[in-house]
Amino acid sequence: MTAKLIPQEIIQNKIFLLRGQKIMLDKDLAILYGVKPIRLREQVKRNIKRFPYDFMFRLNLKEVHAMVSHFAIPSRQHLDGHLPYAFTERGILMLSSILNSERAVEVNIQIMRTFTKLREMLASHKELRQKIETMEKKYDHQFKIVFQAIKELLEPQLSKPKSPIGFHV
Repeated sequence: MTAKLIPQEIIQNKIFLLRGQKIMLDKDLAILYGVKPIRLREQVKRNIKRFPYDFMFRLNLKEVHAMVSHFAIPSRQHLDGHLPYAFTERGILMLSSILNSERAVEVNIQIMRTFTKLREMLASHKELRQKIETMEKKYDHQFKIVFQAIKELLEPQLSKPKSPIGFHV
């Protein structure tokens, strides 16, 4: 399977939101790059200075349990007994420089295109949300006028003096 045949949906399904950042796990990246996860981790450890915290971090047990319970990871066994590394978009870019292979370059290009597409989708959702909020404000104002008109119609009936009930002697 060449990198060109990896559907974008597969890459999108491997991107998670963790610690407020979009990340991919080391094992998923290793599979996409066509290397063993242990080899990917070895290369990262040899080049650890290239991966500051905003490029890569290690998941803690609580995060792993959360990902397993939310079905992002099938089970803890899927991780081969390791706490996985999480790579941000910048970290994934850096991986292509340490995994010096044709496939790594091709896969990285696809991953970067997927991240770009996700950013574009989020931007269009923000624009849509802003339009909806504008419409809500507009309609809230219109409904306020309608409710005010209904109250005014009801008010004269409530303010009329009621005639006493019963007989007058």
